Amino acid sequence: MKKKKIISLLCAAALLTATFTGCGSSNNAQSTAPQSGAAQSTASKSGEIPTLTWWLIGNQPENLQAGLDKINAYTAEKIGVKVDIKVAGWGDWDQKVNQIINTGEKFDIMFTNNTKYSQQVQVGAFADLTDLVQKETPELYKFIPEKVWEGAKIKGKIYSVPTYKDSSLTQYWVFDDTYVQKYKLDVSKIKTFDDLDKAMTTIKKGEGKSVYPMILTQNDAFAGMTNNYDDLTLGFKFLGVRYDDQSRKVVSVLEQPETMQQLKMLNKWYKEGIINPDAPTLKDSPKNKMFFSAQGFPGAEIGWAADQGVKKYDTVQISTPLYSDSTIQGSLNAISANSEHKAEALKFLQLVNTDQKLRDMLAYGVEGTDFEYKSAKVVKRLTDTWGIGNYAMGTFFDMATQEGSPADQWDQVKSLNENAVGSVCLGFTPDTSKITTEIANCQATWDKYRYELLNGASDPTTTVPKVVAELKASGMDKIMAEMQSQIDATFKK
Repeated sequence: MKKKKIISLLCAAALLTATFTGCGSSNNAQSTAPQSGAAQSTASKSGEIPTLTWWLIGNQPENLQAGLDKINAYTAEKIGVKVDIKVAGWGDWDQKVNQIINTGEKFDIMFTNNTKYSQQVQVGAFADLTDLVQKETPELYKFIPEKVWEGAKIKGKIYSVPTYKDSSLTQYWVFDDTYVQKYKLDVSKIKTFDDLDKAMTTIKKGEGKSVYPMILTQNDAFAGMTNNYDDLTLGFKFLGVRYDDQSRKVVSVLEQPETMQQLKMLNKWYKEGIINPDAPTLKDSPKNKMFFSAQGFPGAEIGWAADQGVKKYDTVQISTPLYSDSTIQGSLNAISANSEHKAEALKFLQLVNTDQKLRDMLAYGVEGTDFEYKSAKVVKRLTDTWGIGNYAMGTFFDMATQEGSPADQWDQVKSLNENAVGSVCLGFTPDTSKITTEIANCQATWDKYRYELLNGASDPTTTVPKVVAELKASGMDKIMAEMQSQIDATFKK
């Protein structure tokens, strides 16, 4: 694959984060974390402080209210705004956000991603922020690089605040060090499905029938299988353009030889009890995973270990960093078109993305209970119960690192972005207005089969032809033809 260097998305972060200052001992909650400059209050003229409803993804902490009390005391003073965080579980998020959008339930801010974003914009769920974000939150607009804003646009308009972090995608395989040591695994050499098969088989044989080395769930299937294909921000795993295909041909991803080979291996693992038998129906992922596949970056294993309640994780990078509009849209925060507090919501997101003290509270929980500062820029996790998806909240670059992470962790993340391989379709924004029915029908068809197929429960040699046939009947060919036509027009020489 010919590598295409991507112009750095993140060079502004060093200048901005350098403005943070801190003093005092790590035991002083008020003085340890650096704070941003003064912000203007957005309280209403009546003096009432608005409370924003923010939907996020993850595991709801038992002490969420205690955390909110701390957060709201801080944000009320800083910008005259409070927040009520609602958490949709990993397994319930997909269904929950659909319900909220379809029923018109009130909210102010919602985490979304490339699997939902364009469709939610299409139905008018989110506010057009194109002008508002520059008018009300110029600091936020300046902080996030233009390329990242561009990647989050729909038809040239901004409908969300993109999460400025590892904007490229780098896949890691993650192993519990206890089993790495027990079975003398050389993790650095486990980089293919065949390599992984040998490792998982070894663990399975050693641990016995009732232990499943690879725990998968409905919405947490084996991640990264189709990473080599740009899904064109449609959110479908079953069609796309290979990152390095200079002809930019839209293909049926499930039918590609490499995809079929991986699906067959998943099915083998399922039959052999390496994957848990309830994977197609299990919604909530248990902790203490022996192995998982995830998008990450250097030092991410420290946070994963804390979240999973595992002493130590060992990781291996199994892909070149990849960059596309879809990777940018992997984490976004949109504001409801019906919100009565759009400006306040933007100012809150600005504070999230520019104020370390707030960002740390959101990421790590209650200081003294869930975490403590070891220095102004480093925290130690004290519990594994603050489980809201950290990647869904805001940038990483105004956030303290965790004890044990590389001192230059965020610089390394920037390096991943700078050296990422760009998709041949980088900059392409599809117009789905002519295929909305086909997209909805194909999504419904895919939802019928994806849990079993991506968790190994069904034999791909028989299931894939069946799925493809039903997808074609649902309009997949029309979607592919429309995408091909638009791609050809966009990149016409």
